[in-house]
Amino acid sequence: METAASVLEIREPFVTESGVTLPALSIAYHTFGKLNPQRSNAIWVCHALTANSDVADWWPHTVESGRFLDPERYFIVCANVLGSHYGTTGPLSVNPVTGEPYYNDFPTITVRDMVRVHMLLARHLGIEHVELLIGSSLGGFQCMEWAVMQPDFARRLVLIATTPVSRPWAAAFNESQRMCLEADATYGERCPDAGMAGMAAARSIALLSYRGGRAYDLTQADTDNARPDGYPLKRRVHSYQRHQGDKLCNRFNAYSYHRLSQAVDAHDVGWNRGGLESALSSIKARTMVIAIKGDILFPPSDHRELVEYIPDCEYHEIESDFGHDGFLIEYEILDRLIKGHLAR
Repeated sequence: METAASVLEIREPFVTESGVTLPALSIAYHTFGKLNPQRSNAIWVCHALTANSDVADWWPHTVESGRFLDPERYFIVCANVLGSHYGTTGPLSVNPVTGEPYYNDFPTITVRDMVRVHMLLARHLGIEHVELLIGSSLGGFQCMEWAVMQPDFARRLVLIATTPVSRPWAAAFNESQRMCLEADATYGERCPDAGMAGMAAARSIALLSYRGGRAYDLTQADTDNARPDGYPLKRRVHSYQRHQGDKLCNRFNAYSYHRLSQAVDAHDVGWNRGGLESALSSIKARTMVIAIKGDILFPPSDHRELVEYIPDCEYHEIESDFGHDGFLIEYEILDRLIKGHLAR
């Protein structure tokens, strides 16, 4: 499999929707496979909140021969989002004006900012159209924004476990996580490990929304009923929550987490476009929407407007014991559905 990890350096200013100018941009991205001479075999994957541009790293059994992200057949591109921690310009990047990292001075960003950065990369790669634009969760936000901003870019669109507008329920989880970050006395310090205790606590809250009660009850039940220490003050799930918080701290930073969660909350594909119906009805791509029945973060009801307003749209609900995280785990059924969509 031909794989490349690259960084595109853009030495021109980029103005965010908040009106702040970034003097330059770095865009980290991965590609898999080869672009054919007709430039007609590209698939663009947009990743979720704390993922990176290496799709094969975080989406198991998808970038494989015979799968829907087949690198022998397609040229697969994934770019790290603006504000993230994996190579694209973000809070730990050096501000060329000051010579120091941005840290908490990094501006607020939106999903539309992320997509505009993707567009710069697509132009650099010479990709005017893709066969498929696909994303889950925050990745789905990016895909639907792109399909509205450039209706002729994607021939096909797949939106998984996502929503056209961030609703109060999801935003409440994110605000609670930001409260954890801001309650950490080190948050705001100009150092890369600021806010780590807060981010660990924030991640434990996020996991509740990603998995839901059924997943926890299935995977974190206590197996040892013999409790030599008496009353069961320690539970298996306690160590799981702390372990997951530590895992994120080992690979991410609190300032990126804060900014990306704000971008999630600001998401509204209908904003300044006459509302959801007006925006979504402009999508030209042949679309598949996939919801997960056990998803408590973006439940099937959150997908209603997508199905109702996108002109050429088919809808599927899949079962998963793992809630929102089912988009990472139920790769077999996703492979079947998406390959069927590509063959229509």
